[in-house]
Amino acid sequence: MIMVLYGIGESRSLIAALKDEGFGVAAMVRTDYGGRLAGVSGADSVVDAPPDTEEMKSLMVRLGVTLVIDATHPFANPLSNMAREACAFLKTFFIRFSRGETDLPNGSLMHRAYSWEEAAQAASGFGDTVFLTTGSNNLEVFLQHPSLRGRRIVVRVLPDHRVIKKCQDLGISPRDIVAMQGPFSVKLNRVIFQSYRAGVMVTRDGGPPGGAYNKVRAAAELNIPVVLIQREKIHFPECYNDMEQLMAAVERIYS
Repeated sequence: MIMVLYGIGESRSLIAALKDEGFGVAAMVRTDYGGRLAGVSGADSVVDAPPDTEEMKSLMVRLGVTLVIDATHPFANPLSNMAREACAFLKTFFIRFSRGETDLPNGSLMHRAYSWEEAAQAASGFGDTVFLTTGSNNLEVFLQHPSLRGRRIVVRVLPDHRVIKKCQDLGISPRDIVAMQGPFSVKLNRVIFQSYRAGVMVTRDGGPPGGAYNKVRAAAELNIPVVLIQREKIHFPECYNDMEQLMAAVERIYS
């Protein structure tokens, strides 16, 4: 059984490709929405992400997992870390599938940050409304940052009830929750940023399919400053950003 940590949009085509080659696939998801997409893609089973490494190990043993493919977003995250630790303990193969970086312009409106805390601090220097397009992870960093106290924080997140509930539980007003599935065109980004009177837009580079380029371009057209969260440099022993190369690696493991 191959376990796919579901995250980026390419997770769907990855699951379909594995099934076409006759592999059993279990998809691990963090949202109901991701679970539905994974099921439609052909996963044999869909399981919720466990809360800790011990439960991850137990789940992998129970499912008979012999390979984990981490297709989560290209940033450090607890699920990816748990899977790596579990695979190391169980001596299970682990492969990272990650998007390449987006070629984004520099300029007076672009401000690069190298941590979530640094991004929150940078965002505090611009306008009264901080528009977050970074997903539902690490919202607390912005909501609790002293320099952003009293600012309006608008979040654009997936239209998943667990994600929306998390936002509301954190105290975000319903009017400041934009629940939409991306990626978005430059025009739509521009309309949304204008509608919410964004003073600064915060994003991260999720790779070309993630829509960072369109967000940055829309912000530039509106003369809105951008805070871009850079990826952490994480070393993975085996990492691919090409589907064919990834599938060839899987075939080698099971040959």
